[in-house]
Amino acid sequence: MAEKPKIRRAIVSIEGMTCHACVNSIQDTVGSKDGIVKIVVSLEQKQGTADYNSEKWNGESVAESIDDMGFDCKLITDQEIAAVEPQKASTTKLSISPLKTVDLSDGKVELQLNGVKYSKEGSSDHLEKCTFAVEGMTCASCVQYIERNISKIEGVHSIVVALIAAKAEVIYDGRVTSSDAIREHMTGELGYKATLLDSMGANPNYSKIRLIIGNLSTESDANRIESHVLSKSGIDSCNVSIATSMALVEFSPQVIGPRDIINVVESLGFTADLATRDDQMKRLDHPDDVKKWRNTFFIALIFGVPVMIIMIIFHWILRTPMHPDKQTPIFTPALSLDNFLLLCLCTPVQIFGGRYFYVASWKAIKHGNANMDVLIMLSATIAYTYSIVVLLLAIIFKWPSSPMTFFDVPPMLIVFIALGRMLEHKAKGKTSEALSKLMSLQAKEATLVTMDSEGRLTSEKGINIELVQRNDLLKVVPGAKVPVDGVVVDGKSSVDESFITGESMPVVKKPGSTVIGGSVNQKGVLIVKATHVGNDSTLSQIVRLVEEAQTNRAPIQQLADKIAGYFVPFVIVLSLFTLGVWIYIEYNSARNANLPPGLRFEEALKIAFEAAITVLAIACPCSLGLATPTAVMVGTGVGAANGILIKGGEPLESVHKVTTIVFDKTGTITEGRPRVVQIASFVNPSTMSLKLITFLSGATEALSEHPIGNAVAAFAKQLLNEPTWPNTSRFHVSAGHGVTCRIDSIRQSFSSLALSGSTCEIPRLPDGQTITIPGTEVNLLQVSSKEVSQPKPGHCEHCDWTRKNDGRHGIPVSEVVKMTLSGEQRKGHISVICAINAEVVAVISIADQVKKEASLAIYTLREMGLRVVLLTGDNSKTAESTAKQVGIDEVFAEVLPNQKQQKIKQLKGYKNKVAMVGDGVNDSPALAEANVGIAIAAGSDVAIESAGIVLVRNDLVDVVGAIKLSKMTTRRIRLNFLFAIIYNAIGIPIAAGVFRPFGFMLQPWMAAAAMALSSVSVVSSSLLLKNFRKPTIANLYTTSFKRHQKFLESALSKFQVHRGLDDSAVFRGAASSKLSILSSKVGSLLGSTTSIVSSGSSKKQRLLDNVGSDLEDLIV
Repeated sequence: MAEKPKIRRAIVSIEGMTCHACVNSIQDTVGSKDGIVKIVVSLEQKQGTADYNSEKWNGESVAESIDDMGFDCKLITDQEIAAVEPQKASTTKLSISPLKTVDLSDGKVELQLNGVKYSKEGSSDHLEKCTFAVEGMTCASCVQYIERNISKIEGVHSIVVALIAAKAEVIYDGRVTSSDAIREHMTGELGYKATLLDSMGANPNYSKIRLIIGNLSTESDANRIESHVLSKSGIDSCNVSIATSMALVEFSPQVIGPRDIINVVESLGFTADLATRDDQMKRLDHPDDVKKWRNTFFIALIFGVPVMIIMIIFHWILRTPMHPDKQTPIFTPALSLDNFLLLCLCTPVQIFGGRYFYVASWKAIKHGNANMDVLIMLSATIAYTYSIVVLLLAIIFKWPSSPMTFFDVPPMLIVFIALGRMLEHKAKGKTSEALSKLMSLQAKEATLVTMDSEGRLTSEKGINIELVQRNDLLKVVPGAKVPVDGVVVDGKSSVDESFITGESMPVVKKPGSTVIGGSVNQKGVLIVKATHVGNDSTLSQIVRLVEEAQTNRAPIQQLADKIAGYFVPFVIVLSLFTLGVWIYIEYNSARNANLPPGLRFEEALKIAFEAAITVLAIACPCSLGLATPTAVMVGTGVGAANGILIKGGEPLESVHKVTTIVFDKTGTITEGRPRVVQIASFVNPSTMSLKLITFLSGATEALSEHPIGNAVAAFAKQLLNEPTWPNTSRFHVSAGHGVTCRIDSIRQSFSSLALSGSTCEIPRLPDGQTITIPGTEVNLLQVSSKEVSQPKPGHCEHCDWTRKNDGRHGIPVSEVVKMTLSGEQRKGHISVICAINAEVVAVISIADQVKKEASLAIYTLREMGLRVVLLTGDNSKTAESTAKQVGIDEVFAEVLPNQKQQKIKQLKGYKNKVAMVGDGVNDSPALAEANVGIAIAAGSDVAIESAGIVLVRNDLVDVVGAIKLSKMTTRRIRLNFLFAIIYNAIGIPIAAGVFRPFGFMLQPWMAAAAMALSSVSVVSSSLLLKNFRKPTIANLYTTSFKRHQKFLESALSKFQVHRGLDDSAVFRGAASSKLSILSSKVGSLLGSTTSIVSSGSSKKQRLLDNVGSDLEDLIV
């Protein structure tokens, strides 16, 4: 029996973690490696504990693997714990709060939700988050009303309500209250219909499923289902309700899936069906609100048109209120025909058309709130009540003529308000079109298949998309949407991924290719293995980001909400003041001096009453409340449609204020994928062919996990057309020095090579000549043609890749090789020495290519007046070379991850607004520290979580687009505010009658029409943001940029390069622009006194060591 491997436990300290996303990244990356049994990382203790197979790992290698991810990791202890059977690596997920920030010091919980901080006593272990769809909100007063009352519920830590998105997000203590209790309070007490959309427990890594249970009759049935489901691995919670026959199950999708849960329930004799979510796309269009206000409008219109006709005939043509002799009495002179008809037409409108206002107003007043509905209700009710009372008094006391009434006000008021609300909700639906389009991309069903051992389909069936589990095999036919993210296991086709990547041409997919859920299959049939399902899919995450962004408030909106909160009480007081002032003015007017006191007071009251009602009707807090959220919703939606995900109003409002923009290098300015760019040969091709050099280097590096080794192996595969590598042994990694191994049986493998494109057999070149290797973009430089002994395939002992001058392998490095290495270093290339038989035969140069649009993006940003800085952990030579290519003249190189954060803090300290653009784990502290973090979506999940803006399409020109969109949106918000303020500042005095002495005064129905149109105008103004056109390479590529490129190529520009945070920059170049000189002066002020001295070569510049065979020493 084979001896069981020994399991050891390493405990390491980890510095540089900023959030639980860092924890997840380490656990997922290291935990997935072969030989790692388990790894647990603690953010609070800044430690990690890893159990590993001692035959494959040691404590130092565990620490180094975490260190390579960009964290500062050191080994604390390493000890043997047991000898067990090897098992698949597992990771233990720590509970993650559904908040951006949770501080558990001294038992206090600090929350940051949508840019608003909250602090309460408690523990995050029990904090939960739920999201409701809220119907019935009309203005910012409703928002404050809901937030104020829900926050009073015991156990509620915070609540944020989004008016336009019609959503509320609540953070609460699950031990004290529940989402059902919150929903009940919101619906029953506050009068707003609330529907639970989503709830998240203490661990958001768990998914939830709702099942409709059949044959459920007793409490014991519910307990039986709960106990059996909870007994399964991966189940976090299970709650079964007899009243609703519903089961809510929270589970880990990595361990168990929704179909497994359904099978458990059905095995007990019950039926279980998936309770599909309400159609969220339908909710975004506000159909219920549109229908409600459309019905109200038509009811009011049916009676309002006759009212308008009566007003025209009796009040404007005959002027019966002013000429009693023209009145037509009915039953009694105190009841005229016009008043009788108006009473009959107004009463149905007051009862049926105004019921929504009365219900909403009563619930608001009951809780001490005053909103827009209260103003409308007061206007209509006071006008109607006054008219009824005065008419009854006239009849009772037998007045000689019918009095002046305001029966025309309620129908006309409600007609225009209902029309405005209907148009407003339709316009609101337009603001969420981008989100609706994103959601429509999601497939509704998937075809689940099974395959036999020979790869033939044995069965297939259609299932709901929410029932797809990880590792399911799914069939995608031509024209169908890819259900979820996955990997192609069979078939070949082209797929349209333009909605994610922006790539207009379909992308070819074959076995091993990744596919994105929501993309459209073009021609062939694909069999896809599901890897990311449910909320983990790319499209779901984008939708979630956009939803959260549209719920998030911009800082300026906080001010608007406060103003709206005081607005209604202020208007009511102003209306009463107007009433009193006009009664006094008109009663003492010389024009009415000859009238009897009773008639004089009646005339004064009529005019004053009309002015007071007009003030109530024209005042509009809605336009103030809608100014920001409509613009934010449209702006974030437009950004999402253009591949720019802006996480809410705060980054949207902040990014246009940026004065300094800092770029990471690897994966941001560059592609992030090192590749071979040149091979410098030092031997005669007839004795040592390029084919053999490539074969041996590829065979060795095929065993390496280092990015540089992967680049060499990838080039060999490309050139040699996917060769079969020979057997290797004695493979050894020497940290910082490369790898060594022994290659066996070269003859068979080498002789069967097939070349891709054309031959590798390059004819002899004159020394110093360079050509491009056919079929590639790699240059071959023939430096010299010395003769070396050619190894006989099948008779080589071993082959070493060696680092220059380290003496480790006794490889002499000539001056010619040194000059070549020095030249490649100046270009920013990483050089690998290849030696055979203790003789250097080639130097392979590897580079991370600069993105094609990088130079254009940097130029455009500088033209916009921004200071641009390169901040990288790479060595100064490589950083300088990259900076020269793209036109950045201020460089901080060899900067550690924690130093990046310090540099951002330094830049912010000089009253700069700083944006950081990055993609890696080591960028996340800097992204979080910056005023605005901008993450490349192709990078790590940690960077994406830390950033305020995510560039989905990995295009640096989108940084320009994000800034321009921010400027356009902020300008639109200011215009909306200006319009709302001017409207109320001018409209209210006019309604109060300041122009009456000049013969002009608004009627209440005119004020109602103006008020309704004001809200519609604000929403329509925000919709103009849809005209935004993202900058593209084509329209930014100007004549001035071409001149700029020539200037860069001439090497006349001046560069300042810092090492670490050292303030003593090394200046290179002969000339610079005024902006460069200014940047140099400012940059010299921003360094620290700490200097990080380079060791001469970074980790990434390792020089690879070895390859091997049978008899001779073969060193490459």
